[in-house]
Amino acid sequence: MMNIYRTIDGVLTDIDDFEKGSWISLINPTEDELKNINEELGVDMDFLKAPLDDEETSRLEVENGQILTLVDIPIMEEEEGSYVYYTLPLGIILFDKYIITICLKENGIIDQFEERRVKSFFTYKRTRFVLQILFKMAARYLLYLKQIDKLSNKIQDHLRKSTRNKELIQLLDLEKSLVYFSTSLKANEIVMEKLLKTNSIKLYPEDEDLLEDVIIENKQAIEMTNIYSNILSGMVDAFASVISNNLNIVMKILTSITIVMSIPTMLASFYGMNVGLPFQNSPYAFLIILLSSLSLSIIAIIVLFKKDMF
Repeated sequence: MMNIYRTIDGVLTDIDDFEKGSWISLINPTEDELKNINEELGVDMDFLKAPLDDEETSRLEVENGQILTLVDIPIMEEEEGSYVYYTLPLGIILFDKYIITICLKENGIIDQFEERRVKSFFTYKRTRFVLQILFKMAARYLLYLKQIDKLSNKIQDHLRKSTRNKELIQLLDLEKSLVYFSTSLKANEIVMEKLLKTNSIKLYPEDEDLLEDVIIENKQAIEMTNIYSNILSGMVDAFASVISNNLNIVMKILTSITIVMSIPTMLASFYGMNVGLPFQNSPYAFLIILLSSLSLSIIAIIVLFKKDMF
């Protein structure tokens, strides 16, 4: 899908043709859309296709006056009642008077710009636009990290009494998400440091301040990721033992119940034999056996209770 925008009289406006100072937004573009941009504007095809490979690493690349900034952005999706977090490449191409953003999936970062929810955003201020995207990206990482922390605390409450693996698997999924975040954030940090030092992109004093803010936000996200990752790692190990212990308690109770129930079964089995047994000719034999079974069962319950088997 391709959308073209341009700031006209301070308002972001949808346009139909490629115009100087416009922003071309590509979300999972078709081959025809890529060829159209390549032929009409002369944008390097490798630059256009790089963000569509979810294995591409973050980097800053300059070729023939075209600048590709490739970063990993956080993505959240809901699957089977739970949330999944991972990262995807986002490409930002600067050339001539145009700016192009490319991503495989719709995401909350680009949506904020398309829905006019970003202040002081103008398509013709290309350098500032790039930095605003990076700032929103870092803020999105921090938002998702807070959500992961709340989700892990919620799972932790369920795990205290759980004997299933479901909650433990959810924690493992969150731990895997944090690994993705950590790897992507460190790669993004290298790109931002290069942006600060490169001469390919002209930075005005206010742009440098914004880029420094982005770097600070990114560093904070890295620290939070490391902290949450360490907490989750320890939590997974601890609660694996908790689940095993909870299962042992259940097995101990079931074993105790089995012992108590075996006493009347054993007496009934004795009196089912074809041999001479006490009280077999008594009219009160059934009552005597019943009371004996109950008495022995009560004694067994008291003994097991004192040994903390219940």
